[in-house]
Amino acid sequence: MQTFRYSKPSSIDQALSGAPAAKFLAGGTTLVDLMKLNVEQPQTLVDINLLPLSKIEHLPSGGLRIGALVRNSDLAWNTDVKESYAVLSQAILSGASPQLRNMATVGGNLLQRTRCAYFREPASGTPGGYGCNKRTPGTGCAALQGLHRTHAVFGTSNQCIATHPSDMCVAMAALDAEIHVQGPKGKRTIPFADFHKLPGNTPHIENALEPGELVTYVDLPKPVEGARSVYLKLRDRASYEFALASAAVVVRIESGHILYARVALGGVGTKPWRSHEAEAELQGKPANAATFHKAAEAALAAAKPRTDNTFKVELARRCLVRTLKLATA
Repeated sequence: MQTFRYSKPSSIDQALSGAPAAKFLAGGTTLVDLMKLNVEQPQTLVDINLLPLSKIEHLPSGGLRIGALVRNSDLAWNTDVKESYAVLSQAILSGASPQLRNMATVGGNLLQRTRCAYFREPASGTPGGYGCNKRTPGTGCAALQGLHRTHAVFGTSNQCIATHPSDMCVAMAALDAEIHVQGPKGKRTIPFADFHKLPGNTPHIENALEPGELVTYVDLPKPVEGARSVYLKLRDRASYEFALASAAVVVRIESGHILYARVALGGVGTKPWRSHEAEAELQGKPANAATFHKAAEAALAAAKPRTDNTFKVELARRCLVRTLKLATA
């Protein structure tokens, strides 16, 4: 770990007055690990835990506003979230461990970085180390020809195939969340679908934040009346493990037909993967096994697996079918 300057402001304006290259520290469950590995080497660390961003509040529209410093445990066990946004509560509780959830924050989870072994290898992107374009653009992607069993089958490029690790973000993608940020240029709102970036030729650019910007809130829209939601995660072991495939589903059924459907997949994309293809197959169709299988086929039709992660395509199909059955039972 490199030396750094440390500050702990008590207001958002004070936090934003630091250097544009400063890193914001909340729970530290990702950032501190990456600093120890020399993946992150901030010159300035701004501890934001005193900022007034730790509330969950009702919006006039009927939705919910979640402060960026709300701890994952508090969000998952919040009564409104459990009752009206069950998919989000289930997703959070399927991740990490209770101790980590007690520390990790909503804003930090949004900015969670990949668990690709090559990305987290201290020497990657340096002379003699593994190639990692996320770490050092132009050094290559060792996972393309190396170990890639847990890597993505959607949103990949010849520059990077690293999987986005978050469970929470998959649920928020299905809920059509909005992210509020504040920075040197003022405040702005980013639709969730536009927040995380595909690697393309710039895998080191992972999100839509501009230099010096801070995530302040996440807004969830008013719950769809009569809808049910489910998150299902498939992994190598039952706890403290990242998804090989996961699915977040929000559906509303009337007279046996699906009138509203939102589907997002995790563990298979370079970002939380919203499946508009599956949604189109579900809209207006009977809520039965045949419809669910067609939706799953549509969701995975464009997948581009490599040698060691081909199994993810069938696994994700089955995961989505099972999630739809649970949501419509």
